[in-house]
Amino acid sequence: MPQLAFANSFWDTYDQLEKQVKSGARKAMAKFQQLTVAELYADKGLHLESVDKARDPRMRTIRITDFWRGIVLAPDDGSDIFLLLSVVPHDDAYTWAAKRVYTVNTATRALEVRNVVAIEQLTPPLEQAATEAPAHLFAKHSDRVLRDLGIDDQVLRAARAITDKAQLEAFGGLLPEDQFEVLQFLVEGFTPEEVYRDVVVVRRPADVADETTDSLARAIINTTSRITLVTSPDELAEILDKPFAAWRVFLHPSQRRVAYRVSFNGPAQVTGGPGTGKTVVALHRVKHLLSRSPKTRVLLTTFTNALARTLRENLALLLDDDKLLARVQVTTVDAFANRVVRDRTGQPLSPLTDIDERQIWRRLTRRLDLPWSEQFLMQEFRHVVLAQRVKTKDDYLQVERRGRGSALRTVHREQLWQAVEAFLAELRSAGTTTHLQICDQAAELLHTSDEYRFDHVVVDEAQDLHPAQWRVLRAAVPIGADDLFITGDPHQRIYDARVSLRAVGISVTGRSSRLRINYRSTAEILAWSTSVIDGTAIEELGGDGNDNLAGYRSLLHGKRPRSSGYPSEQAEVAALSARVRDWLGQGVLPSEIAVCARFNLMLDKVHDQLAADGVLSIRVRDQPGSKGDGVRLASMHAMKGLEFRCVAVVGVTEKAMPFAKEITPAEVDRRQHESDTLKERCLLFVACTRARDALEVSWSGTPSSFLPTREGR
Repeated sequence: MPQLAFANSFWDTYDQLEKQVKSGARKAMAKFQQLTVAELYADKGLHLESVDKARDPRMRTIRITDFWRGIVLAPDDGSDIFLLLSVVPHDDAYTWAAKRVYTVNTATRALEVRNVVAIEQLTPPLEQAATEAPAHLFAKHSDRVLRDLGIDDQVLRAARAITDKAQLEAFGGLLPEDQFEVLQFLVEGFTPEEVYRDVVVVRRPADVADETTDSLARAIINTTSRITLVTSPDELAEILDKPFAAWRVFLHPSQRRVAYRVSFNGPAQVTGGPGTGKTVVALHRVKHLLSRSPKTRVLLTTFTNALARTLRENLALLLDDDKLLARVQVTTVDAFANRVVRDRTGQPLSPLTDIDERQIWRRLTRRLDLPWSEQFLMQEFRHVVLAQRVKTKDDYLQVERRGRGSALRTVHREQLWQAVEAFLAELRSAGTTTHLQICDQAAELLHTSDEYRFDHVVVDEAQDLHPAQWRVLRAAVPIGADDLFITGDPHQRIYDARVSLRAVGISVTGRSSRLRINYRSTAEILAWSTSVIDGTAIEELGGDGNDNLAGYRSLLHGKRPRSSGYPSEQAEVAALSARVRDWLGQGVLPSEIAVCARFNLMLDKVHDQLAADGVLSIRVRDQPGSKGDGVRLASMHAMKGLEFRCVAVVGVTEKAMPFAKEITPAEVDRRQHESDTLKERCLLFVACTRARDALEVSWSGTPSSFLPTREGR
């Protein structure tokens, strides 16, 4: 009986298929496990046929429905493994199949794919390349060195014509993934020996060191990171029924080289835009660190309770071993700091909420007749006093107010410090404190005790952490190899925190990696969402310059996002309900749909409308880890770290984005005004990039200025 294997390109499209097409795909796949190879070719319903003018003679198509076709790579070496590549519309199937060729990488022995036609069109003749551009990007590496790293003849010709990084990036979606990664590593300054160790060896099974066969079956077995081999009907059903969330711990090859690198000689950092798999890399890094010793203890931490809960669930899915899980503490930085202080001092802690803190500053502003708003005072306390551990008036009079755009004369600093002392006195009188003050105290306690220290600390969503929180993490692990592993994206900084890792004693120089491929959203959603940032300069985590999204791309394609304006909120919410019901009618599960808004009041209206139309919904605010069946309703902030097949962002008006109360006036502090405005842009960017297949954005009245121009809507 033939066996069936699934390429990742199939999974990338399967979730987007309508219910009828999915049903047809399941029936077609079942036949592969019911018929002999000869019967497969003879079956008129399946209609397994070759592709005319295909560059790879093994390409076949099968009938899914009258309009849809499956693309299959058929064995030509006597084996019985068929590889399902994709399910696409009829005409697109033949175009897709005709241009692609599957080969075996000479170094990793894995199966890989290329768009051979596009590569040929993009590669100039060698003579032309030699006369037009004498300085080539890979000139210092010989053909033999490149071939030893798995570069084949066609890719070698392309590499010899490339003169800069931009040209290399243009080949990114066309070249075999392993070979493209090799070229990227070399461009970033890694030696061929390092590339062989960190890219080639980690992807090649141990038992193929001397293997020379190009058997399709053997190559499929070797390519476990990109191909799923099915051996029974029960296994097929289990895989196809696997929930959307189960794929959140899948590791792509471009991420594997970072997650499973043997060791870093100090703190390491991984950055990348939304959907590039930073969290997945963090989870796999935990798995790798645990494998090094049965006594290894890891602290896996993030910013919010909801994110910590998601990390805990996905880590359990990845490890599937209670003994391993017991050696990992998954929590927020604040919760960890709170436990350290509470256990060491024996004092119960009840930190202020942001709202309570703001109210205290508001009272002090009126009582002391201060010329600043409560927002300005709270930011000064967080970004200067707590960030730089300012303890006395003299220190404050001398401190450099990094990140603040308004100069303060001595008389104003004295007046402001009086407010700080009054604020601290009020906290002492009430027997309370702030989360950041607890972090500051925890960092001091950790320096004097090994009781709460870990062997490794892995940090997710690092961009939102305050310097006081970083000091806790730095103190929670001894300085040394693999002490800190940090993932984050400055473009997703949605809380009021700014930090330079260098300023808190964490250097990642020479140990930074950037992920560029978005595995979550379609290219259309990605392009639309990225335009919200509008090219604004964003400081990188390390503090050595600005971060950017250059080379950030998706290999998936789908429908363009839809954006619509309505005359009233009532009309907008009614249209939203119709869209949700349309998604449900297409076979999308309720839990795979999210509706988010800037304010909970708007979500209340959405909830009522959905309920009136017979659609169950669940508030993420109340049940962030809920397994219930219902459309998820969430604030934009609560969407952080989540992903859904379909997302609707509602209420994107000029009054909501940006929200005036969150923006410091430019005349008060120009730099803070710019930072606040960027934070609001990033919030909308984060909300939109939670969508995998479909994105809807709507408003009533005047739309937000953050939205792309009408030509792009």
